[in-house]
Amino acid sequence: MDVLENLLRTTVIIATINATIRSAVPLILGAISGILSERSSIVNIGIEGMMLFGAFAGYMTNVALSADHIVNGDTILAITDVRLGLSVAAGVLVGGLAGLFHAVLCVQYKVDHIISGTVVNILGLGITGYFYDSQAQTAGKIPPLISNPWHSDDPLYNLGRIVFDKSLITYLTFFVVITTTFALFRTVWGLRTRAIGENPRAADTLGINVYRLQYFNLFMSGAMAGLGGAYLSLDDVGIFERNMVAGRGFIALAVVIFGNWHPVGAMLGALLFGFLSALQSQLQFAGINAPHQIVSLVPYVVTVVVLAGFVGRSRPPAHVGQSYEVEGT
Repeated sequence: MDVLENLLRTTVIIATINATIRSAVPLILGAISGILSERSSIVNIGIEGMMLFGAFAGYMTNVALSADHIVNGDTILAITDVRLGLSVAAGVLVGGLAGLFHAVLCVQYKVDHIISGTVVNILGLGITGYFYDSQAQTAGKIPPLISNPWHSDDPLYNLGRIVFDKSLITYLTFFVVITTTFALFRTVWGLRTRAIGENPRAADTLGINVYRLQYFNLFMSGAMAGLGGAYLSLDDVGIFERNMVAGRGFIALAVVIFGNWHPVGAMLGALLFGFLSALQSQLQFAGINAPHQIVSLVPYVVTVVVLAGFVGRSRPPAHVGQSYEVEGT
């Protein structure tokens, strides 16, 4: 009996860790999106809409490329790697274009950043909801990249259940955190990005093309959000539903503040929120019968606490939220 209890306890712990990672991946990508944007002095509350665009574009591309496979069972684009690779690329591209649209409004036309981000969110919700097709079918979602190489009798088997059996996007997400951290603090691009977030006038004086860098960074910001959306519709859930992002874009903004606009801090915050989200399903497996409505509130309550407790302590980029006017234009 003790052996069985220990096995169940181990299974619940591993399931909780895996659920935490699944829940954290879109939040990490959304947070990276916010960091790239706000380090460039542009507030981005449009992450929610960008993720929706990415989720919808990725899923509908998968639907289109799956059509011949479902009917005939034989087409070059039905090859899993090609089909899903193109679907993810479509989600990333459309998310990037949504970020570029936000940049045009904020940089070119000096629209208030909050209003511009709200426009992106409304467009994302409206367009994806209008073209949503509940009858759409796909040939499958993204499979795990590497299966657990250890057998159940191996002492490393449980570790393998955590490290392996994950999709490429999951591994790519943590790689993005590493590369973004290095790029922001160890490259010329990162120095210039941080410069225009703190003092774009000084950066402009030194010959940095502020507008061009903002456009590029907002495209990359949208691309990261689009990748997060594609993860939801192509990997985590496997289908598209109206408003399936369900507030993750706004939680990602709280994660940005929690992490003090640093990729590693944001990743840790996303893992915390992911763990709280994982509790919704894993508490039942542990035999704790808490009302699911209360448990579902926990991530959002923590979001409010984070916003209340960390906003005053975190220091955002000095120029964030302010439009910059290049001299002579």
